[in-house]
Amino acid sequence: MIHLFSAVNWLSILLAFVAYSALGALWFTLLFKKQYAISLGKENVPLQNSSPIFIVGPMVCSLVITIATALLMKALGITTYAEAAGFACIVGIGYLFSNTVNIAINPNMPRPLMYGLISGLFHLTGIMIVCVIITAMS
Repeated sequence: MIHLFSAVNWLSILLAFVAYSALGALWFTLLFKKQYAISLGKENVPLQNSSPIFIVGPMVCSLVITIATALLMKALGITTYAEAAGFACIVGIGYLFSNTVNIAINPNMPRPLMYGLISGLFHLTGIMIVCVIITAMS
């Protein structure tokens, strides 16, 4: 599998990563800012911690997800948009969405299903964009 690192299109990975990160910025700060705060039980609390980890951390995770997705798509020979969409649904729902909900279900999360829905749909949308970009550039 290590040989796949030289077989993937790194420009497509970079563009897909930028799109995924930009979606995250829009999703959580513009499109669903209020709903996200409510899901965390922080609708009446101003942002308390704006340290770089809250920006860089998700970006690093998105980069890892994007690279892993590109490698798996190459290994599986995914070349059409239909195959990419199917793969994105499997990964998006089977791993990203369900894992997000699983993480949210804990006593410290006041609205775990709301959080899981908001964050899980972000990842499902993001992975769909990633798969389309990687397919378009292969």
